[in-house]
Amino acid sequence: MLPLRQAVPPIFFKELLQELQIDSYVCFNGQYVVYKGELIYQNTLDAVAFSRFERFASSLNHPLVFMAEESYTTNGEDHPDVRESIHSLMIDLPEYNPNFHEQTNLHQALLFCKPDEQQQYVERFPEFKFVRWHPLSVDVLPKEGSKAYGISKFIAHANIDLKHVYAFGDQLNDLEMLSYVEHGVAMGNAPAQVQAQARYITKDVNEDGIKYGLSLVGLLS
Repeated sequence: MLPLRQAVPPIFFKELLQELQIDSYVCFNGQYVVYKGELIYQNTLDAVAFSRFERFASSLNHPLVFMAEESYTTNGEDHPDVRESIHSLMIDLPEYNPNFHEQTNLHQALLFCKPDEQQQYVERFPEFKFVRWHPLSVDVLPKEGSKAYGISKFIAHANIDLKHVYAFGDQLNDLEMLSYVEHGVAMGNAPAQVQAQARYITKDVNEDGIKYGLSLVGLLS
């Protein structure tokens, strides 16, 4: 069984789950794990620390996207950095709701700032992990959160040997996952740092890289 793995909320791939009859998946960069329709693990951002974080980001005019199980919103209404980053994922833009983080537990957030502005957050908020996935945006995760940890929870629960685990990645938030699994596949468009952690390197995502990669590892003839 190969679970679906996504960095976005489950609401974005519900139709795909139904169409392909997938009942097991790891999402939110490993913070939310479902096995055969049952939630077996979840990890959320510390609410008190995140309130401080949100106030600090707002003081610097750095917008955020708040991500929860059934919805995601932003405190940056019609912000160009949010538009550019989210459109690169080919998903809908979040609704504007600056108070959403006070109303529900968050599994992940997105911070929109430039690379040279990121370190101040790392130093000020040790409760979180910051992983850049776009020139304008950073994943904000619980300190110990990662895709690799979510996968480890899944395979332990499902009693799957690590030698049967395959993962494809193309961004810095895939580093731990690609080094953890037995068969890590980096996309041809992935940064050199990501490719260095993978066992295999496939073609660019725009050149049927997934299909080629499945053949490369022997899962597709």
